[in-house]
Amino acid sequence: MTFRYLPTTEEDKKEMLDFLGVSSVDELFSDIPEEVRFQGMMKLDEALSEPDLVKFMSGLANKNANFTTHVNFLGAGTYQHYAPSTVNHMLLRGEFFTAYTPYQPEISQGELQAIFEFQTMVCELTGMEVANSSMYDGFTSMAEAAMMAAGHKGKKRVVVSKAVHPETRHVLSTYAYGQEVEVVEVDYTNEGVTDLDSLKVALQNDTAAVLVQYPNFFGSVEDLRALEEIVHAAGALLIVSANPVALGLLEAPGKLGADIVVGDMQPFGIPVSFGGPHCGYFATTSKLMRKMPGRIVGQTKDEDGKRGFVLTLQAREQHIRREKATSNICSNQALLALASSIALTGLGKQGVQEMAKMNVQKAYYAKQELAKVNGVEAVFEAPFFNEFVVKLPVSVSEANKVLLSKGIIGGYDLELAYPELYGHMLIAVTELRTKDEIDQLVKELEAIAHA
Repeated sequence: MTFRYLPTTEEDKKEMLDFLGVSSVDELFSDIPEEVRFQGMMKLDEALSEPDLVKFMSGLANKNANFTTHVNFLGAGTYQHYAPSTVNHMLLRGEFFTAYTPYQPEISQGELQAIFEFQTMVCELTGMEVANSSMYDGFTSMAEAAMMAAGHKGKKRVVVSKAVHPETRHVLSTYAYGQEVEVVEVDYTNEGVTDLDSLKVALQNDTAAVLVQYPNFFGSVEDLRALEEIVHAAGALLIVSANPVALGLLEAPGKLGADIVVGDMQPFGIPVSFGGPHCGYFATTSKLMRKMPGRIVGQTKDEDGKRGFVLTLQAREQHIRREKATSNICSNQALLALASSIALTGLGKQGVQEMAKMNVQKAYYAKQELAKVNGVEAVFEAPFFNEFVVKLPVSVSEANKVLLSKGIIGGYDLELAYPELYGHMLIAVTELRTKDEIDQLVKELEAIAHA
C-alpha cells in the first residue's frame, strides 16, 4: 500500500541503510542497551483508510460549537462579521495564495500593489499619514508601538489603561521586560473608561507613551480629545488601538491627535477560525515613519515612466544595523492584509459606514432589552460601539453553560481578567445578529436570572 503523506518507500530505506553501511534499522540503535529499549508495539489505533480518516476527523470537528450550529455573542477581540464572497474567490487564487514576502520586488508587482492598497486603506481609516505593510496581530502591534515610542523618546516608561484588552497588556509586559521598559497601569472609572485623574498622577517626566483602546475592551468609547491634551501636555506620545469597523462611524484617531494608531484587521474579511491567524495594522505620522517596525511599500516609476512598486523602508534588524533596528519582526501578514483589502473594497466607504451603524444599533437594542430583565443589570454608562457589559445574578461560567445547551455562545466572562467583575458578561452584537437572535438571548438570560 502507498501512503500519500508518508512518501518514504522500502527502496528509500534500503538506499539509506546501504549508504550508512548497516543491514537494518535496528542496527542503527545497537549502541542503546537492549534492556532500556522499548519492546513490542505501541498502543496506537490501527491505521485508517483516507475516507475513514476523513469521516473520523469530521466527527471530531462536529463536536465543536461553531457559527453554523450556534448563535454567537462572543467578541472580546475576535469578531464574527460579514465578509463579501469575493474575499475567498480572490484570496485563493494561486498568485496570491502562494505568494510570500516580496524579497525580490521587481518580480512581485502584484503582491506589492496589494500591500500598497492595504496601507492606503489603513491611512484613510485611521486618519494617519503613513502605514506599514501589516503586523502579526493587533496585540503585538500595540506592544511594538510602545517599544517604538520608548526608543524614539529615549524613555523607559509607558502607561497603559486597564481598559485595554488584557491579552494586549500581557504581550506588552513581555515585550517591555526584554527592553527594560516599565509598564504602569491606570484604572478605569465606573463609566467603563480610562480614569483621567489617575492618568494625570501616573504621568511622569520619564513617560514615553500612553496606550488606550478605542473603543476599549468593555466596548466603551474613550474621549481621545481629552486624553490627547493630557498626554501631550506631559510630553508623551498617544498610542491608540482602534477597532477598524468602529472607525467607519467614530472620528479617526489621527484627527484627534493620536501619534500612533494600531489595531487588528480581523473584523474585515478574516474569519474567527477558533482564534487566528489575525492581521495587525500599524499607522503613524510622517515624522515617526523611519522608526516604524516592519516595512513600507512605496509607489514609483520605472525608467520607462510606468508605475511600479518597491519596498521603500525596511527598518528591521536583517536590513540595517542591529542596534538601530526598531523591531525584529521578520515578515508581515500579506495574505490576510489582502483579505482585509478585498473586504474593504467590496464594502466601499458607504458599506463600511452602514456596517458600523448596524453594529451600534443592534448592540444598543440588545443592551436596552437586557436592562429590562429583573436581575440583569446594565453597567457602565459611557457610549459604546458593538460590545457592552451586563451584570448577572449568577457566575458567567454557569450562565454560558446553560446558553451553550440552548444553542447560544454567550459573552466573555470578565472575571477571568478582572477579578473585581464577578458575574459581569461582555456581550458582542455585530451586524450579523438578527432581532430574533437578540430576543432569544434576552429570553434565555431572563430564565437564568430567575432560576
